[in-house]
Amino acid sequence: MENKDKTAVIYARVSSTNDRQNTDRQFADLRKYGEANGYNVVKEFSEHISGAAKNSERTVLNECLDYCFTNSIDTLLISELSRLGRNVWEVQENVKLCIEHHLNVYFHKDGLSIFNPNGEESACLAIMISVLGTCAQLERENIKFRLNSGRAQYIANGGVLGRKKGSTKSKDTYRTKYKDVIKLLKQGYSIRNVAKITEFTTPTVQKVKKMFADEIAKGSN
Repeated sequence: MENKDKTAVIYARVSSTNDRQNTDRQFADLRKYGEANGYNVVKEFSEHISGAAKNSERTVLNECLDYCFTNSIDTLLISELSRLGRNVWEVQENVKLCIEHHLNVYFHKDGLSIFNPNGEESACLAIMISVLGTCAQLERENIKFRLNSGRAQYIANGGVLGRKKGSTKSKDTYRTKYKDVIKLLKQGYSIRNVAKITEFTTPTVQKVKKMFADEIAKGSN
Protein backbone atom coordinates (compact mmCIF):
# COMPACT_ATOMS: atom_id res chain seq x y z
CA MET A 1 0.00 0.00 0.00
CA GLU A 2 1.39 3.40 -1.00
CA ASN A 3 1.49 5.62 2.09
CA LYS A 4 2.45 8.88 0.39
CA ASP A 5 0.22 11.76 1.48
CA LYS A 6 -1.50 9.55 4.05
CA THR A 7 -2.35 11.30 7.31
CA ALA A 8 -1.18 9.92 10.64
CA VAL A 9 -1.48 10.67 14.35
CA ILE A 10 0.96 9.60 17.06
CA TYR A 11 -0.11 8.47 20.53
CA ALA A 12 2.52 7.85 23.23
CA ARG A 13 2.05 6.77 26.85
CA VAL A 14 4.22 6.10 29.89
CA SER A 15 3.13 4.81 33.28
CA SER A 16 4.77 7.39 35.52
CA THR A 17 2.71 10.47 36.38
CA ASN A 18 5.72 12.67 37.15
CA ASP A 19 9.04 13.59 35.52
CA ARG A 20 10.73 10.20 36.03
CA GLN A 21 9.57 8.97 32.63
CA ASN A 22 8.72 10.76 29.42
CA THR A 23 7.44 9.97 25.95
CA ASP A 24 10.41 11.39 24.03
CA ARG A 25 11.75 8.03 22.85
CA GLN A 26 8.35 6.83 21.65
CA PHE A 27 7.75 10.05 19.72
CA ALA A 28 11.23 9.92 18.17
CA ASP A 29 10.78 6.33 16.96
CA LEU A 30 7.28 6.91 15.60
CA ARG A 31 8.17 10.19 13.88
CA LYS A 32 11.09 8.43 12.20
CA TYR A 33 8.81 5.62 11.05
CA GLY A 34 6.19 8.06 9.77
CA GLU A 35 8.74 10.08 7.82
CA ALA A 36 10.33 6.96 6.31
CA ASN A 37 6.96 5.68 5.16
CA GLY A 38 5.58 8.88 3.71
CA TYR A 39 3.06 9.74 6.41
CA ASN A 40 1.99 13.29 7.15
CA VAL A 41 1.82 13.37 10.96
CA VAL A 42 -0.84 15.97 11.72
CA LYS A 43 -1.13 15.66 15.50
CA GLU A 44 0.53 14.04 18.53
CA PHE A 45 -0.95 12.95 21.84
CA SER A 46 1.00 12.24 25.04
CA GLU A 47 -0.40 10.57 28.17
CA HIS A 48 1.05 9.78 31.60
CA ILE A 49 -1.09 7.09 33.22
CA SER A 50 -0.65 3.61 34.68
CA GLY A 51 -0.80 0.67 32.29
CA ALA A 52 -3.34 -0.86 34.67
CA ALA A 53 -5.80 2.00 34.14
CA LYS A 54 -9.12 1.22 32.48
CA ASN A 55 -9.88 2.49 28.98
CA SER A 56 -12.47 4.84 30.47
CA GLU A 57 -9.72 6.43 32.58
CA ARG A 58 -7.40 7.01 29.61
CA THR A 59 -8.78 10.41 28.72
CA VAL A 60 -5.99 11.36 26.30
CA LEU A 61 -6.26 8.05 24.43
CA ASN A 62 -10.01 8.55 24.07
CA GLU A 63 -9.44 12.12 22.87
CA CYS A 64 -6.89 10.80 20.37
CA LEU A 65 -9.26 8.17 18.97
CA ASP A 66 -12.09 10.69 18.71
CA TYR A 67 -9.80 13.05 16.81
CA CYS A 68 -8.78 10.29 14.39
CA PHE A 69 -12.38 9.24 13.75
CA THR A 70 -13.67 12.79 13.35
CA ASN A 71 -10.89 13.84 10.99
CA SER A 72 -10.77 10.59 8.98
CA ILE A 73 -7.11 9.98 9.85
CA ASP A 74 -5.58 7.12 7.88
CA THR A 75 -3.23 5.63 10.48
CA LEU A 76 -2.62 5.88 14.21
CA LEU A 77 1.03 5.24 15.13
CA ILE A 78 1.57 3.59 18.54
CA SER A 79 4.65 2.03 20.11
CA GLU A 80 3.05 -1.27 21.19
CA LEU A 81 -0.21 -3.14 21.82
CA SER A 82 -0.42 -2.31 25.53
CA ARG A 83 -0.96 1.35 24.64
CA LEU A 84 -4.51 0.45 23.54
CA GLY A 85 -5.66 -1.18 26.80
CA ARG A 86 -4.76 -2.76 30.13
CA ASN A 87 -5.90 -6.28 29.14
CA VAL A 88 -6.77 -8.37 26.11
CA TRP A 89 -10.45 -7.44 26.24
CA GLU A 90 -9.84 -3.70 26.28
CA VAL A 91 -7.23 -3.93 23.52
CA GLN A 92 -9.69 -5.92 21.41
CA GLU A 93 -12.41 -3.39 22.17
CA ASN A 94 -10.34 -0.50 20.84
CA VAL A 95 -9.11 -2.49 17.84
CA LYS A 96 -12.72 -3.31 16.94
CA LEU A 97 -13.61 0.38 17.30
CA CYS A 98 -10.79 1.36 14.94
CA ILE A 99 -11.86 -1.25 12.39
CA GLU A 100 -15.43 0.08 12.46
CA HIS A 101 -14.12 3.59 11.75
CA HIS A 102 -11.65 2.36 9.09
CA LEU A 103 -8.70 3.63 11.14
CA ASN A 104 -5.53 1.63 10.66
CA VAL A 105 -3.24 1.33 13.69
CA TYR A 106 0.47 0.55 13.40
CA PHE A 107 2.19 -1.02 16.43
CA HIS A 108 5.89 -0.15 16.06
CA LYS A 109 7.43 -2.62 18.53
CA ASP A 110 5.48 -5.54 17.07
CA GLY A 111 5.77 -4.41 13.45
CA LEU A 112 2.08 -5.07 12.89
CA SER A 113 -0.94 -3.12 11.67
CA ILE A 114 -4.68 -3.70 11.94
CA PHE A 115 -4.88 -3.78 8.14
CA ASN A 116 -2.30 -5.39 5.87
CA PRO A 117 -1.02 -3.70 2.65
CA ASN A 118 -3.99 -5.15 0.75
CA GLY A 119 -6.45 -3.46 3.10
CA GLU A 120 -7.47 -6.73 4.75
CA GLU A 121 -7.59 -7.28 8.53
CA SER A 122 -4.35 -8.84 9.81
CA ALA A 123 -4.74 -12.39 11.14
CA CYS A 124 -1.32 -12.16 12.82
CA LEU A 125 -2.42 -9.15 14.84
CA ALA A 126 -5.45 -10.98 16.21
CA ILE A 127 -3.20 -13.80 17.44
CA MET A 128 -0.66 -11.35 18.90
CA ILE A 129 -3.37 -9.45 20.79
CA SER A 130 -4.64 -12.64 22.40
CA VAL A 131 -1.18 -13.88 23.41
CA LEU A 132 0.33 -10.63 24.71
CA GLY A 133 -2.85 -9.36 26.27
CA THR A 134 -3.44 -12.62 28.13
CA CYS A 135 0.15 -12.70 29.41
CA ALA A 136 -0.12 -9.15 30.80
CA GLN A 137 -3.44 -9.91 32.46
CA LEU A 138 -2.13 -13.14 34.00
CA GLU A 139 0.87 -11.30 35.43
CA ARG A 140 -1.37 -8.83 37.27
CA GLU A 141 -3.51 -11.70 38.58
CA ASN A 142 -0.39 -13.53 39.74
CA ILE A 143 0.79 -10.46 41.65
CA LYS A 144 -2.55 -10.23 43.43
CA PHE A 145 -2.58 -13.97 44.16
CA ARG A 146 0.91 -13.87 45.69
CA LEU A 147 -0.04 -10.91 47.87
CA ASN A 148 -3.22 -12.58 49.12
CA SER A 149 -1.40 -15.87 49.71
CA GLY A 150 1.34 -14.17 51.72
CA ARG A 151 -1.23 -12.28 53.78
CA ALA A 152 -3.16 -15.48 54.53
CA GLN A 153 0.01 -17.26 55.60
CA TYR A 154 0.94 -14.35 57.85
CA ILE A 155 -2.43 -14.53 59.60
CA ALA A 156 -2.25 -18.35 59.87
CA ASN A 157 1.09 -18.01 61.66
CA GLY A 158 -0.44 -15.71 64.24
CA GLY A 159 0.20 -12.41 62.57
CA VAL A 160 -2.27 -9.60 63.08
CA LEU A 161 -3.03 -7.14 60.32
CA GLY A 162 -3.29 -3.49 61.25
CA ARG A 163 -1.43 -1.43 63.82
CA LYS A 164 -1.94 -1.83 67.55
CA LYS A 165 -3.44 1.19 69.25
CA GLY A 166 -0.82 3.64 70.40
CA SER A 167 2.00 1.94 68.56
CA THR A 168 4.29 3.47 65.94
CA LYS A 169 6.27 1.89 63.12
CA SER A 170 9.87 2.48 62.16
CA LYS A 171 10.74 3.06 58.52
CA ASP A 172 12.27 -0.42 58.28
CA THR A 173 9.06 -1.94 59.59
CA TYR A 174 7.08 -0.08 56.94
CA ARG A 175 9.49 -1.23 54.26
CA THR A 176 9.00 -4.86 55.26
CA LYS A 177 5.24 -4.77 55.64
CA TYR A 178 4.60 -2.70 52.52
CA LYS A 179 7.34 -4.12 50.30
CA ASP A 180 4.80 -5.11 47.64
CA VAL A 181 3.28 -1.63 47.66
CA ILE A 182 6.75 -0.12 47.20
CA LYS A 183 7.54 -2.58 44.40
CA LEU A 184 4.39 -1.73 42.44
CA LEU A 185 4.91 2.01 42.92
CA LYS A 186 8.45 1.60 41.54
CA GLN A 187 6.94 -0.08 38.48
CA GLY A 188 4.82 3.00 37.82
CA TYR A 189 1.42 1.78 39.03
CA SER A 190 -0.88 4.54 40.24
CA ILE A 191 -1.82 4.85 43.92
CA ARG A 192 -5.38 3.77 43.13
CA ASN A 193 -4.31 0.65 41.25
CA VAL A 194 -1.74 -0.32 43.88
CA ALA A 195 -4.48 -0.06 46.50
CA LYS A 196 -6.74 -2.30 44.41
CA ILE A 197 -4.07 -4.94 43.79
CA THR A 198 -2.67 -5.06 47.35
CA GLU A 199 -6.01 -4.40 49.07
CA PHE A 200 -4.47 -1.74 51.29
CA THR A 201 -6.37 1.52 51.61
CA THR A 202 -5.57 4.44 49.32
CA PRO A 203 -4.44 6.65 52.26
CA THR A 204 -2.02 3.87 53.32
CA VAL A 205 -0.51 3.64 49.84
CA GLN A 206 -0.22 7.44 49.73
CA LYS A 207 1.59 7.42 53.07
CA VAL A 208 4.01 4.72 51.91
CA LYS A 209 4.69 6.57 48.65
CA LYS A 210 5.45 9.78 50.55
CA MET A 211 7.68 7.99 53.07
CA PHE A 212 9.76 6.22 50.38
CA ALA A 213 9.52 8.89 47.66
CA ASP A 214 13.28 9.00 46.96
CA GLU A 215 13.61 5.21 46.89
CA ILE A 216 10.60 4.82 44.57
CA ALA A 217 11.90 7.52 42.24
CA LYS A 218 15.27 5.80 41.88
CA GLY A 219 13.63 2.44 41.31
CA SER A 220 11.50 3.80 38.46
CA ASN A 221 14.38 5.24 36.44
